[in-house]
Amino acid sequence: MPADGFVHHACLYGTDAEFLATAVPFVRDGLAAGEPVLAATTPANIDLLRRALGERAHALDTAETAYFGRRPVERVSAFLRYHDRRARPGRRTRVLAEPVWCGRSARQVAEWKRMESGLNVLLAGLPVWMICPYDTRNVPADVARAACATHPARLDGRRLIPCTGYAEPAAYAAGMAPPRAPAPAGAARTGPTATTATVRLFARERAVAAGLRGERLGLAVLAVCEAAGYLLAPAGTRVALRAWEEPGQLVYELLCTGPASVPAPMFAGYRPPGGRPGPEDGLWLARTLSESLDIRAQGALTRLTLRVKGPRTFG
Repeated sequence: MPADGFVHHACLYGTDAEFLATAVPFVRDGLAAGEPVLAATTPANIDLLRRALGERAHALDTAETAYFGRRPVERVSAFLRYHDRRARPGRRTRVLAEPVWCGRSARQVAEWKRMESGLNVLLAGLPVWMICPYDTRNVPADVARAACATHPARLDGRRLIPCTGYAEPAAYAAGMAPPRAPAPAGAARTGPTATTATVRLFARERAVAAGLRGERLGLAVLAVCEAAGYLLAPAGTRVALRAWEEPGQLVYELLCTGPASVPAPMFAGYRPPGGRPGPEDGLWLARTLSESLDIRAQGALTRLTLRVKGPRTFG
C-alpha cells in the first residue's frame, strides 16, 4: 500500500472465519507497524478480533459500529475525528469500518451507499487505509452488490481483487439519488427571497403548524436557515420554499435560481467545519440537524430537499 492517499477496500464475508481471514492480518500488520488501528464493527466481531489477537488486542481501538455515527454525515465526521486524534507522522491510519445495513429504510440504505462511494472523494489525500466488511449472511443482496460499485477493490484474506463494477463517485451518487416526489398540491409555499429573515419566518411558521415545539422547533428552523444560507451565498441568488408533512416527517424544499451559478457538488456539506470558515459549514450543520438532505443541480435550478422529524417521532 502507498504511504499516503486514501485506500478503500470492501470485504465480503459469509462466516466468522472469512471475516477473521481478512481482519486479523489487516489489524495485526498495522499494530506491528505502529499504526493507529480502529475496528468499528459489531460487538460479536470485536470479540472475535480480540480473541484472535491475544495480547496485541490491548493496542486496538474499537467502536460499536451502530453508535459510530448514526447517519452518513455523522459517520464521515467520526472518521475524520479519529484520524485527527490518532494520526502519527509518517504512518497511515487503518480503519475497519462496517456499516449497519439491516433494519434501515430504503432511503437510508441509499444514503449509506452514496456515502460509501463518497468516501473516495471526501477522504481523498488522507493517509488512511479503510476496509469495509459486508456480512453476506445478513446484508440485503443489493447492498452486497453495491460494495463492488463503491470500492475500487475488495480483499479476500490477503488477496486483493479489483472491482470491475466500480463506479466513479459522482456518477454513482447521481444514479442513486432518490426519485423526487412532487410537492403535494396543498404544500405551503413562499415566493423567491434573498433574505434569511424571510426563510426563518416561513420555516418557523410551518414547523409550528406541524406541531413542533421547544428544542425540536428551534433545530428545524436552524437547519432550514443554514441550508438556505448556503444557497444564497452567491450574489444575486434567490430561494423559493415549499413545505409539507409526510408521516413522521416535515419536508422543506428549497428552490434556488439566480444569475450566479450556485455550487452544488454531490458531496457538499459532509465534511465538518475546519479551522477556517468555509461556504459548506452551514450545509454541514443543516445535514447534521436534519434526518436527510439531498441537493442537486437541475440546469439553472438548484433543488435542496431537507427532512426533519415530525412531532410524533420520539428519540
